[in-house]
Amino acid sequence: MENRIIDLEIRLTHQEAALEEMNDVLLAQHTLIGKLQDDITRLRRQLQDNNTGSVAELVNEPPPPHY
Repeated sequence: MENRIIDLEIRLTHQEAALEEMNDVLLAQHTLIGKLQDDITRLRRQLQDNNTGSVAELVNEPPPPHY
């Protein structure tokens, strides 16, 4: 009976360590996802700014001489 309790305590210790490790990975992934979302938002804004600026510049640009 005592061996069985010792085995259960060992398993519990390993499970607690695994759970803590998974929690650390989860927190790191959560942080990374937040940074990636910020990057995507920033890139979308840059894309929109570039597209708006390019179209406006082309509209105001005079036609080439061969027209």
